[in-house]
Amino acid sequence: MIHGPSLAIGAIISAIVIIIAFIGFDGMSNPTELKIEPTPTVQQVGPAKITMNTFLANGSPILGNPTAPVTLIEFGDYQCHFCNVFFHSTEDDILKNYVETGKVKMIFKDYNIIGPDSVNASHGAHCASDQGLFWEYHDILYSNWTGENNGWASSENLGKFAQEIGLDMDIWSECMLKGKHSQTILGSNEDAKSLELTGTPAFFVIGPDGKTTRLFGAQPYETFEKVFENELQK
Repeated sequence: MIHGPSLAIGAIISAIVIIIAFIGFDGMSNPTELKIEPTPTVQQVGPAKITMNTFLANGSPILGNPTAPVTLIEFGDYQCHFCNVFFHSTEDDILKNYVETGKVKMIFKDYNIIGPDSVNASHGAHCASDQGLFWEYHDILYSNWTGENNGWASSENLGKFAQEIGLDMDIWSECMLKGKHSQTILGSNEDAKSLELTGTPAFFVIGPDGKTTRLFGAQPYETFEKVFENELQK
């Protein structure tokens, strides 16, 4: 059901300006492991240190049981072709077999590498999160994907998506206009760079013992299943 727009929603959304740096990306690679260092208590000098906050901060609300033994983190761009492939071909099976059964919890983090519409889409999702509908907005974005930088994620369309999932448009529009979640989005992009990511989607599976496995690209369901089962046996 589509709800009627609030006052001057088109004008408000069109005023959104979010500035962020974008970087290029390349292909996929095999699973690799990362060492997680304890969160530092003092400012580090030199290259960024990988801590648990690098994976968990600046992300979406947790999808699934917060106490699930395995955590799946996805770094994605809403305009990314292979992110869309993962959403349509693999994510549903992961949700059905692992998230809904309490074995895996999922977090989505932004890595905006394609264009300004990617950043605005990220902001739309975080503003929806303020009303408890992050994952609904996340899903409607990927469900309406039609390509990269072709206008499907325009400010006007982002407003339509917000209406379609039943958001309070006054609250959502004000959040967008003020750029309320800009620092979170920037922080997530910095986390991706700290992890030396070169493309999207990129995934990290954190097991109950803290071991982290990295997966690049729209890997098939069987790849995730193998990693999950290995971690759940510990």
